[in-house]
Amino acid sequence: MSALAVEHQPPSGDDWDSVVRLWEEMDWPEGCKVEIIEGIITVAPPPVNDHNLIAESVQRRLYTVIPDGWGVHQTLNVAVPSRSGLYVPDLAVVPREKVPEGGKFVPAAAAELVAEVTSKSNAVSDRVAKLNGYAAAGVPLYLLIDPHATGSPTIHLYGEPSDGKYRLLHAGKFGEAVHLPEPFDLILDTFGFPRP
Repeated sequence: MSALAVEHQPPSGDDWDSVVRLWEEMDWPEGCKVEIIEGIITVAPPPVNDHNLIAESVQRRLYTVIPDGWGVHQTLNVAVPSRSGLYVPDLAVVPREKVPEGGKFVPAAAAELVAEVTSKSNAVSDRVAKLNGYAAAGVPLYLLIDPHATGSPTIHLYGEPSDGKYRLLHAGKFGEAVHLPEPFDLILDTFGFPRP
Protein backbone atom coordinates (compact mmCIF):
# COMPACT_ATOMS: atom_id res chain seq x y z
CA MET A 1 0.00 0.00 0.00
CA SER A 2 1.36 3.40 -0.85
CA ALA A 3 0.57 6.74 0.78
CA LEU A 4 -2.90 8.08 0.17
CA ALA A 5 -3.47 11.81 -0.10
CA VAL A 6 -6.73 13.40 0.96
CA GLU A 7 -7.03 16.42 -1.33
CA HIS A 8 -7.67 19.72 0.37
CA GLN A 9 -6.71 23.25 -0.58
CA PRO A 10 -3.48 24.40 1.10
CA PRO A 11 -4.58 26.10 4.32
CA SER A 12 -3.97 29.56 5.64
CA GLY A 13 -5.46 31.15 8.74
CA ASP A 14 -8.89 29.63 9.43
CA ASP A 15 -8.30 27.05 6.68
CA TRP A 16 -5.31 25.69 8.65
CA ASP A 17 -7.59 25.20 11.66
CA SER A 18 -10.16 23.37 9.53
CA VAL A 19 -7.55 20.96 8.12
CA VAL A 20 -6.23 20.24 11.62
CA ARG A 21 -9.81 19.70 12.82
CA LEU A 22 -10.38 17.21 9.95
CA TRP A 23 -7.10 15.46 10.88
CA GLU A 24 -8.27 15.23 14.50
CA GLU A 25 -11.84 14.11 13.86
CA MET A 26 -11.56 11.58 11.04
CA ASP A 27 -11.52 7.87 11.74
CA TRP A 28 -8.21 6.96 10.09
CA PRO A 29 -7.12 3.33 9.50
CA GLU A 30 -5.54 1.89 12.63
CA GLY A 31 -1.74 1.77 12.63
CA CYS A 32 -1.36 4.16 9.70
CA LYS A 33 0.72 7.32 9.83
CA VAL A 34 -1.53 10.32 9.18
CA GLU A 35 0.19 13.66 8.51
CA ILE A 36 -0.55 17.02 6.95
CA ILE A 37 2.11 17.78 4.34
CA GLU A 38 1.86 21.09 2.53
CA GLY A 39 -1.83 21.32 3.40
CA ILE A 40 -2.69 17.80 2.20
CA ILE A 41 -3.61 15.06 4.63
CA THR A 42 -1.61 11.94 3.80
CA VAL A 43 -2.19 8.43 5.09
CA ALA A 44 0.72 5.99 4.89
CA PRO A 45 0.82 2.32 5.88
CA PRO A 46 2.67 1.23 9.02
CA PRO A 47 6.43 0.97 8.48
CA VAL A 48 8.21 -2.32 7.85
CA ASN A 49 10.46 -3.94 10.44
CA ASP A 50 13.74 -2.65 8.92
CA HIS A 51 12.41 0.89 9.29
CA ASN A 52 11.58 0.29 12.95
CA LEU A 53 14.95 -1.36 13.64
CA ILE A 54 16.78 1.72 12.32
CA ALA A 55 14.64 4.10 14.38
CA GLU A 56 15.12 1.97 17.51
CA SER A 57 18.89 1.87 17.01
CA VAL A 58 19.10 5.66 16.76
CA GLN A 59 16.74 6.10 19.71
CA ARG A 60 18.85 3.80 21.89
CA ARG A 61 22.01 5.82 21.10
CA LEU A 62 20.30 9.17 21.71
CA TYR A 63 19.21 8.10 25.19
CA THR A 64 22.88 7.71 26.16
CA VAL A 65 23.57 11.44 25.64
CA ILE A 66 20.42 13.47 26.20
CA PRO A 67 19.94 15.32 29.49
CA ASP A 68 17.44 14.23 32.11
CA GLY A 69 14.13 15.86 31.33
CA TRP A 70 14.43 15.32 27.57
CA GLY A 71 12.64 12.56 25.70
CA VAL A 72 13.17 10.72 22.44
CA HIS A 73 9.65 10.37 21.10
CA GLN A 74 8.36 8.13 18.35
CA THR A 75 5.16 9.23 16.65
CA LEU A 76 4.99 12.65 18.34
CA ASN A 77 2.85 15.04 16.30
CA VAL A 78 4.79 18.22 15.50
CA ALA A 79 3.18 21.24 13.93
CA VAL A 80 4.64 23.55 11.28
CA PRO A 81 1.66 25.80 10.44
CA SER A 82 3.82 28.20 8.40
CA ARG A 83 4.41 25.31 5.95
CA SER A 84 0.89 23.87 6.29
CA GLY A 85 2.38 20.85 8.02
CA LEU A 86 1.62 18.52 10.86
CA TYR A 87 4.30 15.86 10.76
CA VAL A 88 4.87 12.63 12.64
CA PRO A 89 8.66 12.20 12.62
CA ASP A 90 10.11 8.78 13.34
CA LEU A 91 12.03 10.35 16.22
CA ALA A 92 11.80 13.75 17.89
CA VAL A 93 14.06 14.83 20.74
CA VAL A 94 12.05 17.30 22.80
CA PRO A 95 12.46 18.60 26.35
CA ARG A 96 9.68 17.07 28.46
CA GLU A 97 8.44 20.50 29.59
CA LYS A 98 7.58 21.35 25.98
CA VAL A 99 5.28 18.34 25.50
CA PRO A 100 1.93 19.41 26.95
CA GLU A 101 -0.11 16.73 28.68
CA GLY A 102 -3.38 16.12 26.90
CA GLY A 103 -2.23 18.03 23.81
CA LYS A 104 -2.49 16.69 20.28
CA PHE A 105 0.77 18.16 18.97
CA VAL A 106 3.79 20.30 19.83
CA PRO A 107 5.33 23.11 17.79
CA ALA A 108 8.18 21.73 15.67
CA ALA A 109 10.39 24.50 17.07
CA ALA A 110 10.28 22.71 20.46
CA ALA A 111 12.35 19.83 19.02
CA GLU A 112 16.12 19.79 19.36
CA LEU A 113 16.42 17.11 16.66
CA VAL A 114 14.02 15.27 14.38
CA ALA A 115 14.84 12.10 12.48
CA GLU A 116 12.99 10.60 9.55
CA VAL A 117 13.61 7.13 8.14
CA THR A 118 12.21 7.05 4.62
CA SER A 119 9.71 4.47 3.49
CA LYS A 120 8.93 3.80 -0.16
CA SER A 121 5.57 5.54 0.26
CA ASN A 122 6.91 8.78 1.79
CA ALA A 123 10.53 9.21 0.74
CA VAL A 124 9.92 12.29 -1.42
CA SER A 125 8.03 14.05 1.38
CA ASP A 126 10.85 13.34 3.86
CA ARG A 127 13.51 14.55 1.40
CA VAL A 128 11.77 17.75 0.29
CA ALA A 129 8.63 18.93 2.10
CA LYS A 130 9.71 17.94 5.59
CA LEU A 131 13.26 19.14 5.04
CA ASN A 132 11.87 22.57 4.17
CA GLY A 133 9.27 22.45 6.95
CA TYR A 134 11.70 21.58 9.73
CA ALA A 135 14.11 24.26 8.50
CA ALA A 136 11.33 26.86 8.40
CA ALA A 137 10.38 25.93 11.98
CA GLY A 138 13.99 26.34 13.11
CA VAL A 139 14.53 22.75 14.27
CA PRO A 140 18.30 22.75 14.99
CA LEU A 141 19.06 19.30 13.52
CA TYR A 142 17.30 17.13 10.93
CA LEU A 143 18.61 13.60 10.46
CA LEU A 144 17.38 12.03 7.21
CA ILE A 145 18.03 8.30 7.05
CA ASP A 146 17.21 7.16 3.53
CA PRO A 147 17.30 3.40 2.90
CA HIS A 148 15.44 4.03 -0.38
CA ALA A 149 17.90 6.48 -1.95
CA THR A 150 18.81 5.78 -5.55
CA GLY A 151 21.97 3.69 -5.74
CA SER A 152 22.52 2.85 -2.09
CA PRO A 153 21.13 3.85 1.30
CA THR A 154 22.22 7.29 2.52
CA ILE A 155 22.21 9.38 5.64
CA HIS A 156 22.12 13.18 5.69
CA LEU A 157 22.40 15.52 8.65
CA TYR A 158 21.10 19.05 8.23
CA GLY A 159 21.58 21.88 10.70
CA GLU A 160 22.11 25.58 11.29
CA PRO A 161 18.69 26.64 9.96
CA SER A 162 18.59 30.20 8.63
CA ASP A 163 15.96 31.94 6.51
CA GLY A 164 14.00 28.69 6.19
CA LYS A 165 16.96 26.70 4.82
CA TYR A 166 19.38 24.19 6.30
CA ARG A 167 23.08 23.78 5.82
CA LEU A 168 24.12 20.22 4.95
CA LEU A 169 26.39 19.06 7.79
CA HIS A 170 26.97 15.48 6.61
CA ALA A 171 26.18 13.40 3.55
CA GLY A 172 27.19 9.76 3.49
CA LYS A 173 26.18 6.16 3.02
CA PHE A 174 25.12 3.45 5.43
CA GLY A 175 28.23 2.08 7.11
CA GLU A 176 29.74 5.51 7.80
CA ALA A 177 29.76 7.24 11.16
CA VAL A 178 27.83 10.49 11.55
CA HIS A 179 28.68 13.06 14.20
CA LEU A 180 25.67 14.72 15.80
CA PRO A 181 26.96 18.03 17.18
CA GLU A 182 26.12 19.67 20.51
CA PRO A 183 23.98 19.33 22.48
CA PHE A 184 24.38 15.65 21.57
CA ASP A 185 28.06 15.27 20.67
CA LEU A 186 27.31 11.73 19.54
CA ILE A 187 29.00 9.53 16.97
CA LEU A 188 26.23 7.53 15.32
CA ASP A 189 27.49 4.36 13.65
CA THR A 190 25.25 3.39 10.74
CA PHE A 191 27.05 0.14 9.86
CA GLY A 192 24.38 -2.12 11.35
CA PHE A 193 21.41 -0.39 9.74
CA PRO A 194 19.32 -2.86 7.73
CA ARG A 195 19.36 -2.34 3.98
CA PRO A 196 16.36 -3.02 1.74
